[in-house]
Amino acid sequence: MLVQGQPYRTVWLEPDGETVGIIDQTLLPFAFETLVLRSTTETARAIGDMLVRGAGCIGAVAAHGMFLAARECAAQGLRGGSFDRAFAAKGRELCATRPTAVNLAWAVERQLSAVAMVDSGTDKVTMARETALEIADEDADFCRRIGEHGLALIEDCFHENGGKDSVNILTHCNAGWLAFVDYGSATAPIYAAHMAGIPVHVWVDETRPRNQGARLTAWELGQQGVPHTLIADNTGGHLMQHGMVDLVITGTDRTTCTGDVANKIGTYLKALAAKDNGVPFYVALPSSSFDWETSDGIAAIPIEERDGSEVAKIKGLAGDGEIEVNLVAKGTPVANFAFDVTPARLVTGLITERGICPANEAGIRALFPEKVPASGHV
Repeated sequence: MLVQGQPYRTVWLEPDGETVGIIDQTLLPFAFETLVLRSTTETARAIGDMLVRGAGCIGAVAAHGMFLAARECAAQGLRGGSFDRAFAAKGRELCATRPTAVNLAWAVERQLSAVAMVDSGTDKVTMARETALEIADEDADFCRRIGEHGLALIEDCFHENGGKDSVNILTHCNAGWLAFVDYGSATAPIYAAHMAGIPVHVWVDETRPRNQGARLTAWELGQQGVPHTLIADNTGGHLMQHGMVDLVITGTDRTTCTGDVANKIGTYLKALAAKDNGVPFYVALPSSSFDWETSDGIAAIPIEERDGSEVAKIKGLAGDGEIEVNLVAKGTPVANFAFDVTPARLVTGLITERGICPANEAGIRALFPEKVPASGHV
């Protein structure tokens, strides 16, 4: 996607072939800067401190971090089982950073499996490099296809209103290209519709406490020229009551094989409002965001609890620099749950790279028969 008219992805190998480039998302929207990662530890810090964030982006960056891990193991002269054990330990270091996003563990496991197939340290580094690039390319391709499938939903809304008005879409948090490698999940259908000439307008939840909607989604929509309006998190229900939302599309950090959706805190409330007002509520995700082993999302998905300072403080621009200010009295107890789980019964459908399906085990199995066993959780 475009940044000041220039195409970018969220992660790439630097020209030296030995280090990894990322966008420092904590500086957006006030500054656009890239960073170079040179080690597993730097990659873990970038993920944990949310310099990169979003399911697909975390997975792709972790995959590249495993390439750096392979280089570190090779530099120590490790081979065979010794290499694999040290490599797995570095994978655990990465996995510990963000427990809810399933793409992270998925990417690490994929790297572990691939690297175990070859023997020499040089071959293992080469395999890790190829696997990292493969994961990134696959993520971008899957999101592009999500856009193609989701475009039909927006076209239907446009035709239903007689082709006279913009299609109003509400989204929550950032499931845009910044959250993936390219295109995004929830935004992919929006970008596809915009490129197809269908008038769209996006209601952008600010998404407290880290304001990913305000800082990231609004910024990237603006870069692509997509009409949008920023709203406070609690505005969505009001808009739906007054017929100002045609469609809700969100992303997900983990979706069970039965259709329960873990996403940024506040998504569940949007789903409740959509259900009450008859507004279709769709979740867009590549298959890498499915948790094929879990059926009960509310009981089994780990919900990350982050530092309370993210709620108690807020960052913004003052003059030429960014500042952080306190929002509450010193010593105020703060709870900071980063995600919630939306039950499958509130989800109209799932938009995947293979098509759109109902948010239930039968629907998911129909698209991914090789993933969900016939003796599943129905």
